[in-house]
Amino acid sequence: MNTYDHIVAGGGSAGCVAAWQLVRAGRKVLLIEGGHWHRHPLLDMPPGVFKLLKNGSKFFKIYESVPQEQLGGRTTEIPQGNVLGGGSSVNGQAYVRGRPSDYDNWHEILRGNNDAASWAWKDVLPHFKRLEGNLHFNNDLHGADGPLVVSEPGQVNEMARWFVQALQAQGEPFNPDFNGPTQRGAGYFQFTYNKGQRISAAYAFIEPLKDDPNLTLKLEASVHKIIIENGRAVGVIYKDRTGVHKVRADGDVIVSSGAYVTPKILMLSGLGPAAHLAEHGIDVVADLPGVGQNLNDHPDVSIVARANGPYGYFGQDRGWNMIRNGLQFKLFGTGPITTTGLEAACFVNPTEPDAAPTHEAYCIPILYLPPDMLEPEGDGHGVSIQIVLLQPYSRGEVRLASADPDAMPMISPNFLKDPRDLDAMVTGLRYFRKTLETRPLADRLDRIIAPDPADFSDEALAAHCRKMVKTNFHPAGTAKMGADGDRMAVLDARMRVRGVDGLCVCDMSAVPEIPAGNTNAPAMMLGDRCAEFVLGNL
Repeated sequence: MNTYDHIVAGGGSAGCVAAWQLVRAGRKVLLIEGGHWHRHPLLDMPPGVFKLLKNGSKFFKIYESVPQEQLGGRTTEIPQGNVLGGGSSVNGQAYVRGRPSDYDNWHEILRGNNDAASWAWKDVLPHFKRLEGNLHFNNDLHGADGPLVVSEPGQVNEMARWFVQALQAQGEPFNPDFNGPTQRGAGYFQFTYNKGQRISAAYAFIEPLKDDPNLTLKLEASVHKIIIENGRAVGVIYKDRTGVHKVRADGDVIVSSGAYVTPKILMLSGLGPAAHLAEHGIDVVADLPGVGQNLNDHPDVSIVARANGPYGYFGQDRGWNMIRNGLQFKLFGTGPITTTGLEAACFVNPTEPDAAPTHEAYCIPILYLPPDMLEPEGDGHGVSIQIVLLQPYSRGEVRLASADPDAMPMISPNFLKDPRDLDAMVTGLRYFRKTLETRPLADRLDRIIAPDPADFSDEALAAHCRKMVKTNFHPAGTAKMGADGDRMAVLDARMRVRGVDGLCVCDMSAVPEIPAGNTNAPAMMLGDRCAEFVLGNL
């Protein structure tokens, strides 16, 4: 049986960073990733990932929720990366950290630990900065020397520009940096790419180690179980194309398989709610009722309008447009292929503008609707405003479907289950209808097509939300850190699993509350911070 200093189970954003830090410190690390190698032309170029997702691809694993009672019994599809780099290899590449108060709140939640580690903004900011190689900012909030390249949009579509200008006319300030002194306002994302090339966690942190003998990488290998002996994690059992294998670790085992799979692995290993484990015939090692609970995700709902001219990105991925855009990218490194199309955004509070933002919204310069909602004339030029609740009240759960390690987990996101979330989404739809009706954006639009503009009653908007709500691909919180007195806390403040030694969780499962923003940057911070705990540097 092979033995390593550390085993990292999951090669997503957090796992790549944790492995990178440990290998740099001279530790012998096995990184096990269930997905595929990350190098692929359509993954490398910013918009290519959407073509892969639309057509079906091995680089995605598509989960399906259990029927959602509050949504009339419908299920929702939940795509997740199935590739080295995880979400950072298949996401929209927006670099958003959340706001300082998110982390200060974590610190308050975790203060009840006997061996407390501080999670205040001042303590996590250095991790963000040292990972970041920002091509635009270099100041007290940003780093310019890290391996993760962060840059400005390669292109800004005219529809995105009109969106930002309309919001300013609506009263929101222009914000040049959503990771700057304030989050509020309209502006343009920073992205994890460089001159059109995606800079995933795999590119930034694992490729530089490809010749380092201290790193062993296993791809298309799924972790089935953590080996626990005498109350300590000492290795894992994993399966790849050649069969089932056991490997051991002299030091900590780190689980970083994401908010759906991390709790599944823990429960298969006997770490979870005792009654639920007993249902599946799993021996209980530690009764941890919080495993799989507290599922946070950012729900989103779109408001969509047709354009009155050839504006946006419709048709840019086909025919002559596709050939021309490809040549422009190859010859000059410019044009639509340098962007995911997700260029402009805003953070707003529709009811209390000067308070902390409650909604994030993306401008997507296409008609972002299912085919059955596109009216008789079908697809065409238009714009979608994707409205996201930053800190929803609803909580979901992840449970085992069976004790079979190859079975998908049962996921219940519970989007909009809390009536406050439904009310907030309706408020967001009303606010961004005004944006669509504000110049200069209004001058380029023909009509709103969803929700039905003829009926903007509370009842009609709520029905639209229940029909359209989906994941914003930010699941979190299913193995949360918490205070010593919190029975639902799976981890202590040093990211260690309670009830067993030598086992940590470092992905977005670990967060007690979801940050107010996209989650790729926080996931990398968590990986960096976990490695520092393991190394004894914090």
